[in-house]
Amino acid sequence: MKGLKYKRILLKISGEAMMGDKGYGIDSYTADFIAQEIKGAVAEGVQIAVVVGGGNIFRGVEASIQGMERTSADYMGMLATVINALALQNSLEKKGIPTRVQSAIEMKELAEPYIRRKAIRHLEKGRTVIFAAGTGNPYFTTDTAAALRAMEIGADAILKATKVDGIYSSDPVKDPRAKKYETVTYIDVLRRGLSVMDSAAISLCMDNDLPIIVFDLRGKGNIKKIIEGKKIGTLVKGNNGARVKKKNQ
Repeated sequence: MKGLKYKRILLKISGEAMMGDKGYGIDSYTADFIAQEIKGAVAEGVQIAVVVGGGNIFRGVEASIQGMERTSADYMGMLATVINALALQNSLEKKGIPTRVQSAIEMKELAEPYIRRKAIRHLEKGRTVIFAAGTGNPYFTTDTAAALRAMEIGADAILKATKVDGIYSSDPVKDPRAKKYETVTYIDVLRRGLSVMDSAAISLCMDNDLPIIVFDLRGKGNIKKIIEGKKIGTLVKGNNGARVKKKNQ
């Protein structure tokens, strides 16, 4: 792992990313592409843990807005993340990457229970670990689960995979004048309401000074480039007296 900027990372993938160009469900091509990207990074010697969302199958918040009891809706959303985790595990193992799924909700026929020390041991042995079922608690998003698990396993950074190449001042799809940030502080993310991760996740990362890199998942080789220290996407970090820098400003 000599020369790598990040030696252990937590990769956060949204459920929406798993459906590719489909309107629902899992796109096998996209799952295989993600697996190939992870394989390329693993080949460099980096230890990778993954948290995947479930929004391509079921979103607890939306269901609760429509009248479903929030706790039940959130548990259903957690089960959706398990489906995605198993799909990603299948794609990874087809490419020869040893993988373990650990679930915050016990379902021993499908996945290991989440045990922090066991997860770390898997990573040390070169296995990719996929954390499923969020934190196991309602009212917490998979963003918060990603921040929590990253802290627990001692990750060097969170890589937040999205469909855009970083954080912008506004939606770049809707606003052609949107400016891309090269770096941004946790406080600025919270104050400006930038679409990165939810406020609980950002606060947790800020309290523990854990950097977040927001990048385009669809860019071939992006994960590998990030762990090598190349400037990809947007870096979210502590203040350190610096101000937000914009490209082309």
